[in-house]
Amino acid sequence: MLVFPNINPVALELGPVAIHWYGIMYVLGFLAAWRLGLFYARRPYSVWTGQQVNDLIFYGMLGVILGGRIGYILFFDLSSFISNPVTMLQVWQGGMSFHGGLLGVIIAMLLFARRNNKSFFTVADFVAPLVPLGYFAGRIGNFINGELWGRVAPAELPWAMVFPHVDQLPRHPSMLYQALLEGLVLFALLWWFTLQRRPSMAVSGVFLIGMGGFRIFNEGFREPDAHIGYIAFDWFTMGQLLSVPMWVIGVILFWLAYRPAKSAVR
Repeated sequence: MLVFPNINPVALELGPVAIHWYGIMYVLGFLAAWRLGLFYARRPYSVWTGQQVNDLIFYGMLGVILGGRIGYILFFDLSSFISNPVTMLQVWQGGMSFHGGLLGVIIAMLLFARRNNKSFFTVADFVAPLVPLGYFAGRIGNFINGELWGRVAPAELPWAMVFPHVDQLPRHPSMLYQALLEGLVLFALLWWFTLQRRPSMAVSGVFLIGMGGFRIFNEGFREPDAHIGYIAFDWFTMGQLLSVPMWVIGVILFWLAYRPAKSAVR
């Protein structure tokens, strides 16, 4: 059984300015997406330029940060915002919703596609493989912050972890499960899938199937937010509820991409 190392969430203090590990992880995630995007843009059949990738990452940053924070407030912490609206700005404290960030990125992609005369799914299929590494970095930031801990685990589980700031019970380090499956494993899956040119919507479909499915699975090990609890059956959580539509839409997109007589490619 392991004990949470109680990492200082502040990486560096420069006078009154505190640089948090959580913020650093977000920067590293965006840098990884940017470099990977430039790599994909150099593929022989690519319709992307380096400048377009630069612009797309900027749009994506705004979508992730604004959508993630607004989504968290709306889905998980509306009462705190109503009592103290300043909490909306305190992103360094954590409190970012993946589903809100996803909606923010979808809006950003719509705006980018319109401005650059690209179809929405040309943009979405390009963006999808860039997301998991950034997601991995964000979950590592959650671990450093000691947040989003898991449900109580069997004491004999070798990687069960005690979070002393929570209680003395062994718990699943669920943020690391998410970093592994929704981050590294999904990245590897999309990397393999995009080694060949795929029909329009196929890459987006695989991303939503993988992210939605892994999220539904991982939420089974994560302690639900105390002020929300379980939605049903003492197991089903808000995170799972929000992930089901992702999985369903992913299946539909994948079917549409490979339905008979479809020949369009991105």
